[in-house]
Amino acid sequence: MKKILVEKINSLPPLPNSIIELENFRKLENYDVDKLLTIINKDPLMVTTILRVANSSMFGFRSEIDTLSRAINLLGINFTISIAIGSSIQSTIDSNLLAYATTNDDFIFASSLATNIINTWISSVDFDLKNELLLPAFLQQIGKYVISDAIQESKLTEEFLQRLNECDNPSIVEEEFTGFTCSKITANIFKNWSFSHKIIFPIAFVDEIDKCPESFKKHAQILEIVKILSDIRKPLDEKNIELAVTKASSYGFDIEHLLNSIDVIKEVISQNS
Repeated sequence: MKKILVEKINSLPPLPNSIIELENFRKLENYDVDKLLTIINKDPLMVTTILRVANSSMFGFRSEIDTLSRAINLLGINFTISIAIGSSIQSTIDSNLLAYATTNDDFIFASSLATNIINTWISSVDFDLKNELLLPAFLQQIGKYVISDAIQESKLTEEFLQRLNECDNPSIVEEEFTGFTCSKITANIFKNWSFSHKIIFPIAFVDEIDKCPESFKKHAQILEIVKILSDIRKPLDEKNIELAVTKASSYGFDIEHLLNSIDVIKEVISQNS
């Protein structure tokens, strides 16, 4: 299975120009919204996904968001870029999540939830850290597409799903079947595409916090907590919230602030579902 996964990662197509342009845009000191609009408008999938997320129950804006400029204004530039890059990468990998019994829409929801948790929880703690983590939070489960493809190719979908139903930790099941966790595969995908180490390192060590370089440890800890809360099969599940709070407590985070952030997000989703 490891060989299959390595081959799949190495055979991925190059990144679309739109992602490269967005990555270069992210590195600018001052953001020009008109330039961002120009980049995103070149890719209809990016536009469609951003508008779908902006109009989802996640946010509950008072009126329909029907223009890209309004979506950027309401979601924020960094949040919008995360959605745009994530949707394009998902399309580039060109697979499905049948092995997880979930859909592309489930992925977009879970990834948007992860980014929203970062936006709500971390923004008042450390604004710069929030901006650093928005994109990794959105992207950290992208490796599930490669895992799902490999599981289906190996005709192990039924057994994989059974273990997912039995085990509370998807990472354990992923490693049992493939030899890698989703986080490791995602990190290797981005390494193959020459993404910044600031994205690769926090994701790579999410399941091995003790091995994480000190300069990225807090990033990885936060991503681990967010990954638990935004589980693609059970987003904001009560058991996962309890586990995430336990993790956050062990890492020394303010539990009350985390719980308040979760409650705010759950309330908005509930009111708009």
